[in-house]
Amino acid sequence: MVENMVDDGSGFADLELLPELLKALTDLGYEEPTPIQREAIPPLLEGRDLLGQAATGTGKTAAFALPVLQRMHDERTRHGEGGDGVKPMALVLLPTRELAVQVSEAMHRYGRGLGARVLPIYGGQPIGRQLRELERGVDVVVATPGRALDHIGRGTLALDALKMVVLDEADEMLDMGFAEDIDAILQDVPEDRQTVLFSATMPPRINGMARSHLREPIRIKIEREQPAAGETPRVRQSAYIVARPHKPAALGRVLDVEAPTAAIVFCRTREEVDHLTETMNGRGYRAEALHGGMGQEQRDRVMGRLRAGTADLLVATDVAARGLDIEQLTHVINYDVPSAPEAYVHRIGRVGRAGREGVAITLAEPREHRMLKTIERVTRSRIAVEKVPTVADLRARRLELTRSALEESMVGDVDLDRFRVVVETLADEFDLMDIALAAVKLAHESTGAAADEEEIPEVAPRAPRPDRGRREGGPGREERRGRGPSGGMTRIFVGAGRSVGVRPRDLVGAITGETRVSGREIGAIEIADRFSLVEIPESAAHEVINALRKTTIKGKKPPVRRDRDEFSERR
Repeated sequence: MVENMVDDGSGFADLELLPELLKALTDLGYEEPTPIQREAIPPLLEGRDLLGQAATGTGKTAAFALPVLQRMHDERTRHGEGGDGVKPMALVLLPTRELAVQVSEAMHRYGRGLGARVLPIYGGQPIGRQLRELERGVDVVVATPGRALDHIGRGTLALDALKMVVLDEADEMLDMGFAEDIDAILQDVPEDRQTVLFSATMPPRINGMARSHLREPIRIKIEREQPAAGETPRVRQSAYIVARPHKPAALGRVLDVEAPTAAIVFCRTREEVDHLTETMNGRGYRAEALHGGMGQEQRDRVMGRLRAGTADLLVATDVAARGLDIEQLTHVINYDVPSAPEAYVHRIGRVGRAGREGVAITLAEPREHRMLKTIERVTRSRIAVEKVPTVADLRARRLELTRSALEESMVGDVDLDRFRVVVETLADEFDLMDIALAAVKLAHESTGAAADEEEIPEVAPRAPRPDRGRREGGPGREERRGRGPSGGMTRIFVGAGRSVGVRPRDLVGAITGETRVSGREIGAIEIADRFSLVEIPESAAHEVINALRKTTIKGKKPPVRRDRDEFSERR
């Protein structure tokens, strides 16, 4: 009997889910709903709109997938097994192809007993298969906004039979410039549909989207589970203050001491990803790069090597790593301090998922210490600033790993008797302790644990300098508008302005997200109707221009170059 498959009281049986869904959950080993599932599933089954704030890894996929599948079953029962035949009953929108695949696979697993037809549609996949499946008929479409809009324009994705729409990772979709696509899609869906919105963070733009598209929603906020007093948090967060020239060595030292099963290292730009990957491979690590400049086939190969264990270090940009769920991942490392607390939340959400323990480490330059404090304040979590491990720490850790490996070999099923003759022969001539010591030395050196003898200099956090333009009466950003670049600065021209909705924060976010330039280094920003001018450090001009030419701003790739007094000519 299905009702005996889960524990009474706190199990899924209390959520009034269909027997087929309960059986699927039991077969998958799920015993008890997570807080977001316990809070979200009942109102969703009642047909209410829902606005949920929950971090990555809290179980929100099942929180919306199970009600969607149950609604699908109810619609089939109400209208006959065929239902609307071809037209989908539910649409799930999410930011990346990786997340689309993961959510689609999860819904297949949950809905197998109901015969659910779930189709992921996203860019980078041959559209022919998607067209055939849509023509044949599906119940749930899991899509990225761009590809969904493409099918709507072709007339191959019908929205008039939708009963549910789910916006997952909504803050990520807005950050990636999908706001207009989402609005365009939701204009064509039935007004009486049920709408669900999940977001890890809740900036004002998300509340604005909720007001536009949700009707009297139930609001749920699930914090990451906090450890009880005296307990260790599931995600251990720490930071090391390191001067930039010593960052690669510090990263290697941290990896050696931590010995992760698998780790993601986040970098700001594609160029930094490629450079650091090459550096870490040169230092003997099995590193793979992942960024937006790679094709889908390359990305799939990289993820396959990581999941197969032939690589254990993924060096990635934020955009490329969105939506990834790697079961063996134990560590997330920020090679730079993220430019916003929300980015930090999304990064560390890759570990500590589904009750597993994880580690989040940040390598901060002295000037970035202030941002660490901001992240602590916003996320209400402590980031312990620790000293970079010394050579002595590294040696001690490597010896501990050797000891653990030997212990595992002795208590395991390894056949040691075939080596007995070696020990007995040597024992005729040497002391047993000396034989053991020599064997441990060989075992230790065979791991490749020689080398790193360079001490990494300790540096102190840099005290923030006063903003002379705003605190000491000097000309601030607003007062400098219309003038030429200030000393040491140059101005770049970006061929997008007010007419496409460009705002200063869009330009700052694009520059800080794709280059090593911080927000504090950006000078005056002037936005005209069809173009914008941005002051940046002269030394970073080449890097910024190359990076902006490869990225999108408000969903477009505008021309970017050094300014040729365009603003003064057109005013």
